[in-house]
Amino acid sequence: MPAKGIKQISTEDLKKELKNNNKQFIDVRTPGEYKANHIREFKNIPLNQLPQKTETLSKEQEVVVICQSGMRSSQASKLLKKSGFKSVTNVRGGMSAWRS
Repeated sequence: MPAKGIKQISTEDLKKELKNNNKQFIDVRTPGEYKANHIREFKNIPLNQLPQKTETLSKEQEVVVICQSGMRSSQASKLLKKSGFKSVTNVRGGMSAWRS
């Protein structure tokens, strides 16, 4: 169930977004998962470290969040929204749905 104020995009839509330098791309999977396969534009901030790392992100800039299937990124999106981030986008289906 998508949370209020959190945009959902497909991996197809994500491809168009990656060229946008005004967005912050966050991968909330574990460092091991990230190392095995990730999208270059995404920075790895594991979900369990996200609460401590929110200050390293801009609350004004849109944050695009991805994980393996969409569950952790959905949790991360809610956390960011509660922390005062104005624009949060969750990638539906996560890396499982990603075809580069």
